[in-house]
Amino acid sequence: MFRSGTFFSCGFSGGTEYTVNCAGFSHVGQESVTESREHNLSIPLDQAGFRLDQVLARMFPQFSRSRIKQWIESGDVLVDGRTTRPRQKLMGGEQVLIRESLAPRIIDQPQDIPLEIVDQGEDFLVVNKPVGLVVHPGAGNADGTLVNALLNFDSRLAALPRAGIVHRLDKDTSGLLLVARDAEIQLQFSDMLARREIAREYQAICQGVLTAGGTVDQPLDRHPGDRRKMAVRPGGRAAVTHYRVIGRFRGHTHVRVNLETGRTHQIRVHFAYLRHALLGDPVYGGRLAIPAGASEELADTLRKFRHQALHAGRLALAHPRSKEALEWTAEIPADFASLLRVLSADAKDKNGTRA
Repeated sequence: MFRSGTFFSCGFSGGTEYTVNCAGFSHVGQESVTESREHNLSIPLDQAGFRLDQVLARMFPQFSRSRIKQWIESGDVLVDGRTTRPRQKLMGGEQVLIRESLAPRIIDQPQDIPLEIVDQGEDFLVVNKPVGLVVHPGAGNADGTLVNALLNFDSRLAALPRAGIVHRLDKDTSGLLLVARDAEIQLQFSDMLARREIAREYQAICQGVLTAGGTVDQPLDRHPGDRRKMAVRPGGRAAVTHYRVIGRFRGHTHVRVNLETGRTHQIRVHFAYLRHALLGDPVYGGRLAIPAGASEELADTLRKFRHQALHAGRLALAHPRSKEALEWTAEIPADFASLLRVLSADAKDKNGTRA
């Protein structure tokens, strides 16, 4: 946990150095700190000919393009000691300094919330998140989150951004999350995620019957009419979702999904784009469709399933330090399994055998 007047600096591989200066004050149940941070890096030679804002967006995938552009335009990005424009073409080898001023923020506090730890090492955790648990504190969820639970499990995580969490899951998506336990490994995991070196596999149930698997390669951006939602939009960030059919029912399909990218709500938006929205999705799912002639059990089960049928069931990667191949799996939760059982029974009853 940062305390008033704390200062620390740590260098990471890849030519990036972070310096954080913190000054804070405490209240009951929370601590407020003000931070500043500097990023020093050398532009790789293979980035010659690309624009400054494009290169920085690739090198810092954790920051939005708009934030990077704002830093450049406000003079907080120096290239070889000089301010410049977002569209400046690079030659490779330039030295870049980014001064990042962080607004005062609340340091989240530990809370005794049960965690299912699937695996742990000296420098990582793998957690199986249940449906309903928010990952990060935010508007409407000031505490009671996975972050609070992690800080209670390991106090060292207080020194890391997002308590070491490497990637996100929506509140009502269950499954595996990777957590780093030191700053260097968090950066390495984040780089691996950006390079698509961490395999993430999901199971989902979508509405309608898919005839085959496929790939959705459609860019995503904020919905123009609702900033809480995402949408397929030209000019958005690249997003690629692969899927294949596990089983078909009379009005639904059980699919396995692999992510090539990890945008906000990516699977949910891409399946809605296919006109096969995820069953139970309260944002992108539209009206509930119950197959004609459905049994009372099936109709009741579908009506009561109030969250997207989406589970992150597999993670795989090569550990960046030991190079050991690691893989973790998590069984689908009980309500998901019950839903599959009822859908399967309905298909057998109507067709004589499961499709």
